[in-house]
Amino acid sequence: MPQSGHLAALALTEITLMPTERQEKRKTTLNPRRQPMQQRARERTQQILEITARLLDEVGIDDLTTILIAKELGISVGSLYHYFPNKHAILFALGERWLDEMTQAMNDIETIDLNTLSLEQFVDAAVDRMLHVYRAQKAVLPLAQALWSIPELRDLDIQHDTLVITKLAAIFKRLQLKGSKSELERIGRVYLEATHAVLLTIVSQKTVRSKRSLDDLKSMILMLLSNHIDQ
Repeated sequence: MPQSGHLAALALTEITLMPTERQEKRKTTLNPRRQPMQQRARERTQQILEITARLLDEVGIDDLTTILIAKELGISVGSLYHYFPNKHAILFALGERWLDEMTQAMNDIETIDLNTLSLEQFVDAAVDRMLHVYRAQKAVLPLAQALWSIPELRDLDIQHDTLVITKLAAIFKRLQLKGSKSELERIGRVYLEATHAVLLTIVSQKTVRSKRSLDDLKSMILMLLSNHIDQ
């Protein structure tokens, strides 16, 4: 049905405001109930995150509930809600912790002295540093899936990708890879997607296959960078 000018204007205003309103609502529902100030509260918050990560690995995202988390903690759901308002808020906190650890890893990779290493040695060091983050994170595969698939958590996934690609592009420039900033970022995206997919596989493998997969990943990354380096 056609709208009058006044109604159309109101509809346009509502559409314009909706993203901001959704962002504010999402921010509210994902924020912890309170920032832990006392040592005991901080320890309880970390315990909640550790229990959630373990359960996420054991039962998966669909069967993970605040009731199950509270039961494992030996507290009531009401007590759990004193710290986090819902399941997604806990997963968001896990995602923030993952992002913090990946930020530190990328900062460490940035400080590698490229003048003293061959390209192969750089790839070894860079991939190993990222692998350390993947191995340290419990339930890394279901957490990665949650960040990608749950709308409330997508912002963290985007922040992660932007962080890694931006850092890699700057490193590639120092390595004298050919191309504009956008081209180096494109190579960074390929690097990120390849390492992310294979590292998730590597941390799930418990045999010699893990070492072989790591060697193959490093060979692929070395070839990728070698193809674009300015000789």
